[in-house]
Amino acid sequence: MERNIQKIGVINFVILLIAGGISYILARYSNSLAGQVGAVFFGIGFFVTLISFFQMGLEEKERIEKLEFDEIAREKNAASLFSTEAETFPARKSREQFERFFLPGFTVVLFLAQAASAYFLWKWLNSAIVVGPQQGMVALSLYGVLALILFLLGKYSANIARFENQRLLRPGASFLVLNAYICATIAIALGLTYGGVAKADLWLGRALIIVLGLTAVESLLNLIFEVYRPRVRGKQERLVYESRLLGLLAQPEGIFTTAAHALDYQFGFKVSETWVYRFMEKALAWLILLQLVVLVLSTCFVFVSPGEEALLERFGRAARADNLLRPGLHLKMPWPVDKVFRFRTDEIQSFTIGQGVEKDHGSTITWSVKHEEQPMNLMVAAKDSGSRTNGGGGGVPVDLLTVGIPVQYQIKDVRAYAYNHVDSGALLEKIATREVVKYLVGVDLFDIMSSGKAKASVDLQKAIQDRADKLALGVKIILVGLEDIHPPQKVVAAFENVVGARQEVQAKIRQAEGYAVAARTSAEGQAVKQVHDAESYKADRVASAEAQAAQFKNQLLAYRAAPSVYMNRAYLQVWLNSLTNARLYVVTSTNTHDVYQLDLQDKINVDIGSSIPIPEKK
Repeated sequence: MERNIQKIGVINFVILLIAGGISYILARYSNSLAGQVGAVFFGIGFFVTLISFFQMGLEEKERIEKLEFDEIAREKNAASLFSTEAETFPARKSREQFERFFLPGFTVVLFLAQAASAYFLWKWLNSAIVVGPQQGMVALSLYGVLALILFLLGKYSANIARFENQRLLRPGASFLVLNAYICATIAIALGLTYGGVAKADLWLGRALIIVLGLTAVESLLNLIFEVYRPRVRGKQERLVYESRLLGLLAQPEGIFTTAAHALDYQFGFKVSETWVYRFMEKALAWLILLQLVVLVLSTCFVFVSPGEEALLERFGRAARADNLLRPGLHLKMPWPVDKVFRFRTDEIQSFTIGQGVEKDHGSTITWSVKHEEQPMNLMVAAKDSGSRTNGGGGGVPVDLLTVGIPVQYQIKDVRAYAYNHVDSGALLEKIATREVVKYLVGVDLFDIMSSGKAKASVDLQKAIQDRADKLALGVKIILVGLEDIHPPQKVVAAFENVVGARQEVQAKIRQAEGYAVAARTSAEGQAVKQVHDAESYKADRVASAEAQAAQFKNQLLAYRAAPSVYMNRAYLQVWLNSLTNARLYVVTSTNTHDVYQLDLQDKINVDIGSSIPIPEKK
């Protein structure tokens, strides 16, 4: 070999071991979550590089063995010295056995280690308490130095592997470059955390776990492809534990080579030799850099739409005292120095306590038809709680209601809404839910579903607004709707039967009350009538008695004046009174024997026929 490749391999895994230890110590010292996750890549890279170094030794022994065999073969009758190929090339046999059995087994262990690390690290990050890195500037500087050293060594190893076709140097070079990038991104995350982005380190840690998971998937695919790939004797095989994804990081120019071969094959001529392709290959980095510069400069312009207000922040803090941006065009520092957070201040926003209507059921929604996805049941008071507990039933003085209460609000103070609380919208929703639950436990079921609904809406709006003002949320409550309040869907039929029975009871009570009023009024009228009749009868009797007394006095005077006349007159008066309305029969003849036929039937009218019978003479 022109260069001692094995020494480079030794340097690679020693550097990975030392850099990994330093990185872990820095991560623990600075309390960096991403740094602790990144230390796993150093460990995996160390073992991969160690295996590739061991394989280098086997191939080197095989190469020396081949040279010795060629030297002996030049001598006369050398072929008779060895009986079998295994005895002739033991080093090659060892290398083949190593590649056939040990490398797939190591790849399986590598896959399990990567998958398990990704799983347990993700759980660890989810339960970890983010307190922010400590001594951020010191760790940032050291991570930057590590990134520079690893990048230089990695690029050197990658170039040696490419120019001299040393495939066993590629895995170590890939991990050196990968860890260089990891150290650089950790330094950037520490800088962002120091600038005010508190969760930058956590986000980077999760991103590194995702990369670790992707490498685990790639290791699994390599194992599957290794089983089904064709074996061609004499053709150099690709390392089963080598990551092609990491190889792109170490040798990005391989992308251009692959693209050139694909274009040449597709078009049928050497597209890769045209000036356009050569220009793109040389200037691509500058073009990408130019695009990045234009992209960063485009973040200096902010357009705030009508109906919106925005807050300008610099490194996570207010850029100035008056950092409120009104609708229109504004200038700011490029991202991520300055950030703009927009809020829809003119728009009426809303949320629903419970669960709103699941889908369009038309203009009319009945209680018996399910129209909520996940209904929310709340307790309300019950007036007839005493009747529920009679008989030892153990009932509770509450009812259940399924609610879907929309609450509409508007942002009035953007600074208070954005800065006083982490998530003012979620807090407002919890406040509204608390006030609704608190209010419903003190009202009656039938009141809240009928005449008390309007009052309840006003009371809830005031209660939510007062609580929001006390917490300085910066919002104005527009409406609290109580339209979608009804019993749980499962008991609607029973509830309607109960309500119907109660209505019938009320109707019977009203009918009885009406009958009682009518009977009482009739009895009072009859009593008054009888009293008046008695008083009238009394007055008549008194007047009649007085008149008779007065008449008797006058008759006594008349009798004393003419007794005989008075007695005859009185006698005749009796006859006159008794003969009034009586039938008279006058017999005028005395010398005949007459037969009288009497028709005693009453006439319809005395004018139609005389009631005096006409005697018949014989």
